[in-house]
Amino acid sequence: MFSMRKNKTKWMVKVAMLSAVAVVLMLLEFPLPFIAPPFYELDFSEIPVLVGVFALGPVAGVVIEAIKVLLNLLINGTITGGVGEAANFLVGVSFILPAGIIYKRNKTKKTAAFGMTVGGTLMVIISCFVNSYILIPVYGAAMGLETSAFVKMAAAIYPSIDSLWKMVLLCVAPFNAIKVILVSVLTTVLYKHISPILKAKA
Repeated sequence: MFSMRKNKTKWMVKVAMLSAVAVVLMLLEFPLPFIAPPFYELDFSEIPVLVGVFALGPVAGVVIEAIKVLLNLLINGTITGGVGEAANFLVGVSFILPAGIIYKRNKTKKTAAFGMTVGGTLMVIISCFVNSYILIPVYGAAMGLETSAFVKMAAAIYPSIDSLWKMVLLCVAPFNAIKVILVSVLTTVLYKHISPILKAKA
């Protein structure tokens, strides 16, 4: 009984630590102006979430993702009544959860890479629909902007963009693909150094 309680406490501490790191990384965001309009900003907050998924399991990853989004909401507030944050949570989970489930079945480097590839692909696809039907309309309404205003921002990068879906396919999808690749590579490099600490029984 004491051992189970101790293990649960250790699990919670590790989840809390990774969540804190994720929040800090989420605040250190930057745009990719050659790919997407400047309101799309890249951050590496999914790295500690993926580390948690691989070291502690899929449930831990979802919990870390949720805590990250909630803490960011408390720190920065919201202009969408939480809708934008919920959508971002959905996009994040679509990346980390498949990766964690696949890795849990066979814990090898190849499986981890395959899991991140599957999760990353799913994230890019889901982010296209989330941006088209939730994020852009909701943020537009919150800021008093028509959808066409966002399309014009994207057209400044790619003149051929004349619709929301072209913007999503030419800006949002590549932006998220770059994020997936960078996060996956960095997670692979960092995991072997961090996982022994997270898996330590002492």
